[in-house]
Amino acid sequence: MKRTPKIDNIRNIGIIAHIDAGKTTVTERILYYTGKSYKIGEVHDGEAVMDWMVDEQERGITITSAVTSCNWQGTDVQVIDTPGHVDFTIEVERSLRVLDGAVGVFCAVGGVEPQSETVWRQADKYKVPKIAFINKLDRVGADFFNTVAEMKERLNAAPLLLQIPCGSEDRFEGVFDLLHMQKIVWDDETLGASYSTLDLTPDEQANLAPHREQLLETLAEVDDQIMEMYLNETPIATDVLETAIRRATIDLKRVPVLCGSALKNKGIQPLLDAIVSYLPSPLDIPAIKGLHPDSGETVACPPKDRAPLAALIFKVSMIEGRKMTYARIYSGKLKAGEEVYNATRKKKERISRILMMHANKRDRLDEAGAGGIVGIVGPKESSTGETLCQMEHPVLLEDIDIYQPVISVAVEPKTHTDQEKIEEVLGKFIAEDPTLKVKIDEDTGQTILSGMGELHLEIIISRMLREFKTSVNVGKPQVVYRETIDSVGEGQAVFDREVAGQRHFGEVALRLTPLPRGTGNVVLSDVAEDQIPPALVPAVEKGVLESLESGTLMGYPVVDVQAELVGGSFKESQATELAYKVSASMACKDALSKGSPFLLDPIMKVEVFVPEAFMGDVIGDLNARGGKIDAIEHRIGQQAITASVPLARMFGYSTALRSASQGRGTFSMHFYHFDRSG
Repeated sequence: MKRTPKIDNIRNIGIIAHIDAGKTTVTERILYYTGKSYKIGEVHDGEAVMDWMVDEQERGITITSAVTSCNWQGTDVQVIDTPGHVDFTIEVERSLRVLDGAVGVFCAVGGVEPQSETVWRQADKYKVPKIAFINKLDRVGADFFNTVAEMKERLNAAPLLLQIPCGSEDRFEGVFDLLHMQKIVWDDETLGASYSTLDLTPDEQANLAPHREQLLETLAEVDDQIMEMYLNETPIATDVLETAIRRATIDLKRVPVLCGSALKNKGIQPLLDAIVSYLPSPLDIPAIKGLHPDSGETVACPPKDRAPLAALIFKVSMIEGRKMTYARIYSGKLKAGEEVYNATRKKKERISRILMMHANKRDRLDEAGAGGIVGIVGPKESSTGETLCQMEHPVLLEDIDIYQPVISVAVEPKTHTDQEKIEEVLGKFIAEDPTLKVKIDEDTGQTILSGMGELHLEIIISRMLREFKTSVNVGKPQVVYRETIDSVGEGQAVFDREVAGQRHFGEVALRLTPLPRGTGNVVLSDVAEDQIPPALVPAVEKGVLESLESGTLMGYPVVDVQAELVGGSFKESQATELAYKVSASMACKDALSKGSPFLLDPIMKVEVFVPEAFMGDVIGDLNARGGKIDAIEHRIGQQAITASVPLARMFGYSTALRSASQGRGTFSMHFYHFDRSG
């Protein structure tokens, strides 16, 4: 199958939101109304097409980002449905890195929730144009305008209201289109597949006039053409407005806002129209730039099929035990059966098959062009964040940020057969998930599995049994700390030894200085060439950085430290990179022990939603856990308490909250930063 759609008819979008905002329900309606699915899959029934994993269906949440493609009005819409739970933030990060646009889904009852803020900031980081869909307007407590206000306040967004709801809660019947000044009402008997556009009554026109005026004013602020026509009171044609909205969206100046109820099949077709009309094609965004792996020169990768190949691997998954690599093609073409060059690893890989994905189902392609998001079978060693290109045109695209784990469990195989399989199985999970870490405890010999949260590790353990038939005993969750120093520490070390018949000598003196929290580690050199030749300084730097991976207190990574090379010596014939790397590592350990080392706790941002009657008990409990109350906000029927709490004190919190609120409280939690607790 050959499939290379015109690049300006491609929309690469992601659906992003807080857990339970309705992302997957929105995606399922998109698939149904575009004809990709013959029936609507419901999350609550465990039948959502995009939530194809057993754990996703059982828990009713999205765990892995799923890729699909559909067509709307001649435009290829490639959709990535992303997780909402904070434990799977890396899935969102990886997706946003390769998307051209995003649809932010907000619950009209919950408003802008903490994870909404997180994913929105991630989209801002990659300069992804966005449109917003305010969902669940049929629910009790739905408040469209409050959600819009929270978008301004919490997301620093500039909403551009294109629709407002017609009714709310049980009286919600459709939307008012402010662009065309029409009322849109959906037909329940056809599950929303058909809908009517109705003329406005005089009362409705009068009520909507201020909102229409606000739309024009908001757009005029960022568009000179609209401003001129608005000030001159010239009638503005709808197509002129649409062009201006598209410009403002792609330039990240405005966020078009639409609304509806995905579960009740209302609002999806206009959302699809907005995706096609306002979100960019690959041609509308600046060409991605990479670096030449040898010269370091900037290399432009224009979105053209005839340009040299540049594709970024953004995800690796194990489907039925087989490796599937997901890639975004920025320029050039991928062809089945051809060899490509992995510029990150400097190795060749063969492309056996190219697949157009539909969740866990797929169609084979002979080739895929610029702008495509495809699954690839064949690459054996390539991993997340690596670049595929042509050997004669090498390029390294920007890597994807990887988050560090904050929680660990010990896993032990139950049988001898499991013992033989566990290393292979965990190796597959690590290839799939860069936030998952595995190490062997030197003292106990136990396998330590580290991840982003309790749910993250639960899912991994469950998949080990379900997919790979590997059973393990699991220890209690343990917090993954960091180490740092409180004062300046100096260390010195000499490595003078014969190895494999050669004498190796290196002497290094280091000074370690604490840095502000969140700075990271810095290595500097302040030695004369006659003390340590410049050619050996990189070996010192490497030895220091490797040493900082394991602290002197409990072996956790050391952070926020400046290591300065302040002295040393060398012997002409015996000075080797090995000697200076080892002596630097030894000197670093010596300096760490003298710098008053201490532990840093992972601090979590916790948001608790609770009726006012229970607020005192909840705040008291958070204080008892060493938490710091950051804010208390009144929401409809409840209070939202935001606090910073050490992760170590949050185990079992769901049970404690249920007890303190008679089962009426809920909470969300995500990693905030590392800091000294208490």
